[in-house]
Amino acid sequence: MLSIVAATIAGIAIYVETRMAARTQANAISHGYAARGKIAIAAKNCQACHVIPGVAGLAGAVGPDLTDVATRAMIAGRFRNDPDTMIRWLMHPQAMSPGSGMPEQGLSETEARNIAAYLYSNR
Repeated sequence: MLSIVAATIAGIAIYVETRMAARTQANAISHGYAARGKIAIAAKNCQACHVIPGVAGLAGAVGPDLTDVATRAMIAGRFRNDPDTMIRWLMHPQAMSPGSGMPEQGLSETEARNIAAYLYSNR
């Protein structure tokens, strides 16, 4: 029984360490702050259209599920998934893909960087 408890505790510790490392890496590559990104996501009500892990509220079905977006090759099925492209997409989706279902949200570059950091931290 003790080995099960020890294994569970070790598993939790590894999970927490992995999540912290992912968040640190996401912050570094986007030059943003994941914690602030989560706040911005909620403030802009992104979860009304998207499923976004860790963000309370509606789990929208209009836009794509953003679970594991960091592991995808493409953004919006058209653009290479890298931090700079993600930030541009978040700031100007209609300029990048006119008629896209993704509306302009009036995000500042800082807000977009923070949101990208949050999205990339969810692996």
